[in-house]
Amino acid sequence: MMSRIKILSWLTVIFFCWTLLGCSDTIESVQAFNSESKSPIPRVENISEVAPPKLIQELNKNFSQTKPEVKILSPQIDEIVNSQDVSVSLQVKGLDIFKDEELGMGPHLHFFLDDKPYQAIYSAGEPIILEGLAPGTHTIRVFASRPWHESFKNPTAYAQTTFHVFTATEDNNPSQDEPLLTYSRPQGTYGAEPIMLDFYLTNAPLHVVAQENPADDIADWRIRVTINGESFLLDTWQPIYLTGFNKGQNWVKLEYIDENGNVIQNAFNSTVRAINYDPSLQDTLAKLVTDKISLDKVKAIALKDYQGLQEVKTQEKEEIIEEELSEEVEEVKEEKSDIVEEELTPEVIEEELVEDVTDIAEPSVNKSKPENMKVEQDKDILPQEIEPTADLTEEQNEQENISEELETKENKQEDVNDSDNQ
Repeated sequence: MMSRIKILSWLTVIFFCWTLLGCSDTIESVQAFNSESKSPIPRVENISEVAPPKLIQELNKNFSQTKPEVKILSPQIDEIVNSQDVSVSLQVKGLDIFKDEELGMGPHLHFFLDDKPYQAIYSAGEPIILEGLAPGTHTIRVFASRPWHESFKNPTAYAQTTFHVFTATEDNNPSQDEPLLTYSRPQGTYGAEPIMLDFYLTNAPLHVVAQENPADDIADWRIRVTINGESFLLDTWQPIYLTGFNKGQNWVKLEYIDENGNVIQNAFNSTVRAINYDPSLQDTLAKLVTDKISLDKVKAIALKDYQGLQEVKTQEKEEIIEEELSEEVEEVKEEKSDIVEEELTPEVIEEELVEDVTDIAEPSVNKSKPENMKVEQDKDILPQEIEPTADLTEEQNEQENISEELETKENKQEDVNDSDNQ
């Protein structure tokens, strides 16, 4: 019985240890590398890695087969430009770059001039004008980015050119043969954690090749990350999501180092940026990393001209309402037309009856005779020219009375004359 208890106890301990090992994240796993490194790395206390946000994982499915091709058409490599204002022309294939007007995000380009923070480019149709460049050598780096600023890491997604204003200098002139680190994120102001850390590597050898022969000249590499004084190492080229930033200002440093912890010398292989963390800022990125926006709505930043389900439903509802209104208007018009016809029909019948009565009342006239034609014309004219009034009738009556009185007097006078004659 005791032996069984001991066996179970050992199995429990083994299982617990295996569980702890399986739960280690990237930052904990790279700490093991720190103990072997000749360059001591401070212990990470505040910064922690977490899984990528769920919405970003879903949106990333839209780009699983996307392999952008980015080219710098001008200026050409080692071109001498005799002006401090330089026009840069870019070409993008295999990726629609755009910015959603409502959400303010979309696939774009990260455009770097020398060691400055990148500029987001949402259209390659117009040239980029760099004004007032200092005389000497300058380098442009550009690569394609997902809407949440994660770089595409296929080889054709990156382009680089070095040119010279008036003449060449040693500054901003990376070697084409050495590995090159391009710091990408974090940059700017953030409204929520986790915050993505991302970079682009050029000419970096595969770990398998670098570790195959320790005696060769191919040096293995790591990326040393330092955030607010806390450092850790990365040995994979992929973005990670971090928490533990201070409210307000923070600083982040990325270094491309060899297996001994030394920075591999090349322009831009050691870059530091200052960023801000303001939890009161609730922009689209903050809502995206905290799942405070619907997947249906946020798809508009990944798919050009995307119409969400809600938008489609609203549009369909508006069309249905419009059809119903049109039908109601037609019904009202038909009802009104029926009413008008009912109101007009008695009048038409009455007019027809009047016409019939008029036809019966009027005697037949032979219009071929001249006298009848004159009567017909007078008949047509009289109703228009003579319209008897009450005043005219009174005058006629007075004239008739005067005429009658005169006739009476004349008759009396005649009687008197007759009597005298007798």
